[in-house]
Amino acid sequence: MAVTKKIPQRQCAGCGEKKNKKEMIRVLKTSEEEVFIDATGKKNGRGAYLCPSMDCLIKARRNKGLERSLKMPIPDKVYEQLEKELTELEAR
Repeated sequence: MAVTKKIPQRQCAGCGEKKNKKEMIRVLKTSEEEVFIDATGKKNGRGAYLCPSMDCLIKARRNKGLERSLKMPIPDKVYEQLEKELTELEAR
């Protein structure tokens, strides 16, 4: 009998869809109340996930999905950084 490995699923803060953890972008809040993008996905802190699409980022900003997930207000510079990273990803 073969053992199947469980693939972790995470919910997008924008669209609400569940997808594989590795396909998504992690936004991290540290214990010092700093918010930034966690490229490795392994740093300590509270994480929120977004699909790698501009539509999901716009939805998350409009419905305050990231703010709810991280339980704090998100500075505009974090949204700007996310926009920049998503445009780079979509250009590839």
